[in-house]
Amino acid sequence: MKASRNPCARAARRQAFATCWAEAEERIELGDDTALAGQILILSGHPGSGKTTTAESLARMPSVPKVHLHSDDFWGYIKAGHIDPWLPEADRQNRMIARIVADVAGLYAREGYFVVLDGVVRPWWLPHFTPTGLPTHYIVLRTSLHEAVRRCAARGGDSLSDPAVVADLHNQFTDLGRYERHALAVSARTHQQVMAAVLAALGAETHRLQD
Repeated sequence: MKASRNPCARAARRQAFATCWAEAEERIELGDDTALAGQILILSGHPGSGKTTTAESLARMPSVPKVHLHSDDFWGYIKAGHIDPWLPEADRQNRMIARIVADVAGLYAREGYFVVLDGVVRPWWLPHFTPTGLPTHYIVLRTSLHEAVRRCAARGGDSLSDPAVVADLHNQFTDLGRYERHALAVSARTHQQVMAAVLAALGAETHRLQD
């Protein structure tokens, strides 16, 4: 998957993104998303970035059928033998999960669903989605470290709240290399603003992965 290096094309996408963002803020309640049927959105980010809340809201918008795949659930299905995914020894398990999630997302999308996958999806996952042959968008939500730690600490229950682990995972998304253009800064933005930004990116295809 190679991102376009044409500066004119990038400028056109940025302009389209700005236009679609403004339109999305006006139509967000209308669920104007019919073109998304059969597509996949990988909504990634560090813990506390708001990806699950955003994914759930997107999946509940009316119009085309939608599926919210929460990647954490796939790790939760493993009982005996489960390894916390942030540990080095979990690499083989994590790569298996990536393949499974990509396959499931593709199956739903081929049936006409718009699939919203949320999770701590790093760039190394992305090649697993290539065999689906489906339009796939990759958006990485990014907040400040302070905001990420604060949000995770406020969750309670058995959710990840260890500040050291949160900081380490946050650091893994500070520089995405060739995928940096897929990052979306959301610090201090309201939920409505984040939704509008994501819809705008989808409409303008600014964060779509290139074949």
